[in-house]
Amino acid sequence: MAIWRDPDKRAVIYQVLVVAVLAWFVWSIISNTATNMEQRGLASGFDFLSTGAGFGIITTPFIPYTEESSYFTVFLVGLVNTIIVAAVGCFLALILGFIIGVARLSSNWLIQKVATFYIELFRNVPLLLQILFWYSAVLKPLPGPRDLHEAGDKVFLSLNNRGLIFAEPIGQEAMSTVWWALFAGIVLTFIVRALAKVRQAKTGKQFPVFYAGLGLIILMPLVVYFALGRPMDFEPAEMSRFALRGGVTIIPEFVALLLALVIYTAAFIAEIVRAGIQAVSHGQTEAASALGVKPNHRMRLVIVPQAMRVIVPPLTSQFLNLTKNSSLATAIAYPDLFSVFAGTTLNQTGQAVEIMAMTLAVYLTLSLLTSGFMNWYNSRIALVER
Repeated sequence: MAIWRDPDKRAVIYQVLVVAVLAWFVWSIISNTATNMEQRGLASGFDFLSTGAGFGIITTPFIPYTEESSYFTVFLVGLVNTIIVAAVGCFLALILGFIIGVARLSSNWLIQKVATFYIELFRNVPLLLQILFWYSAVLKPLPGPRDLHEAGDKVFLSLNNRGLIFAEPIGQEAMSTVWWALFAGIVLTFIVRALAKVRQAKTGKQFPVFYAGLGLIILMPLVVYFALGRPMDFEPAEMSRFALRGGVTIIPEFVALLLALVIYTAAFIAEIVRAGIQAVSHGQTEAASALGVKPNHRMRLVIVPQAMRVIVPPLTSQFLNLTKNSSLATAIAYPDLFSVFAGTTLNQTGQAVEIMAMTLAVYLTLSLLTSGFMNWYNSRIALVER
């Protein structure tokens, strides 16, 4: 039989041709880029990463940074800031989205309408506009430190146009015992949860694992903390002649960006939660009610576990969107990766290819890690057919 008449061989030929075309396309892009850079006298490579940056960054958590630091340090600072806002944003948006989504199905008319108004309002207003609203219309008009405090005042908590400023906690040596108590509380919570499952399987009786876990994780470290004489000092910020000195400052750019991302994304998550709950057969609810299951247990133990199989796939997309939407931080000068590295660093060095390649690789890696984790979780809760 002729090759072009054999479907299997023809399919192999088509695949080889497609791969060849893609390889030629990629090679053409790389070759044209290298030629254009050579004609314009632009240097290539990553040697610029060891050069001093020469500019300041308003917040550099966990990364020591000065104006003499290298561009690679700038990259790390932007990466850490991006991860912080993405991780905290996903966590808070998930909680708020679940609350609004459940409230959307409430039998209480007022709660249901408030949840509906929230969803329709925030998911239909552009995210960039929401970021600018929280930054320019809410946080920036706040009074300055000098308007709120007098020189020499010790400030334990202050919200002003410089951000949220509070006393810095400084742990003493005995504070390590409190952290060990917290770790022990977490471990004991998992043990109690496992024993409660065994007990329920044998007797059918439930154990309040949630409240027991709260007691172990919160109350036990608190008891140890006070028993050791409160081994933590709080160093307040002090109002100098012109500004607050010391303490811990959460800049308004971070607060505005986080508020906008959480509120915007939670509106979409709420609709996903509502759809997931409504996808569960109503017979499951009726069966749980017939067995005398309490409404809160019915929602937590019967409806939500089944709804999660519908919720998780679109929820993954919302987490990915929140991570990528954090790049809008450049509109309010929050020093994320896109702002300080793909923005300021690119303008100073002109290394467009290298900088954009690194930035794209970071966002791709964060997205793949998020997707991989959510896919793993989705496989854990999937129905197993016999």
